[in-house]
Amino acid sequence: MTIIDELREGVIQGQANVALEKVKKALEEGYAADVILNEGLISAMSNVGQMYEDGVVFVPEMLIAARAMDKALQILRPYLVAQGVKPVGKVAIGTVKGDLHDIGKKLVAMMLEGSGFEIIDLGIDAPPEKFVDAVQNKGADVVALSALLTTTMPNMKTVVDALKQAGVRDKVRIIIGGAPVNQAYADQIGADGYAPDASSAVRKVREMLGV
Repeated sequence: MTIIDELREGVIQGQANVALEKVKKALEEGYAADVILNEGLISAMSNVGQMYEDGVVFVPEMLIAARAMDKALQILRPYLVAQGVKPVGKVAIGTVKGDLHDIGKKLVAMMLEGSGFEIIDLGIDAPPEKFVDAVQNKGADVVALSALLTTTMPNMKTVVDALKQAGVRDKVRIIIGGAPVNQAYADQIGADGYAPDASSAVRKVREMLGV
């Protein structure tokens, strides 16, 4: 088993300390940062996503694996920058105004980052202006909106409308997620797609950008 295999397994098992150790060792052994990212971290999170969809693991296990990946990525990120590795896309993600729920949004953000995307995390209770700014000034390719309450769902449409009013709606893809929403609601408010969970969110965003 190579050090990359050991890294992949550590992430899948959610062993953050193992993932950290293996990333450092892989760098010491001369592995390129993009190889560690693609064959180690991205491959691991792809496996975790598939296991979730197959019903082998559930949200807690996926969250633990994502945290292990995140720890490893913190070590790897400067090496990726130095090597000139570009993200496959830029995603601005936030829980819409009035909604303070964070766990689902955070998991989607970590899964996306573990799949090679640059994340602009707008946090919770994010007003429409933050999403507009992320497109206008930070170059977001995708806007991801989260809501866990039926009372905050309408604020997703407010964001879509704000992007239209700012004249940037055609420059970005919009995906929504959260317990009370579905594809029909995405269609209703003019979003480009809907994902029921973090694993399918990664797949949907990749489809949207063709990466």
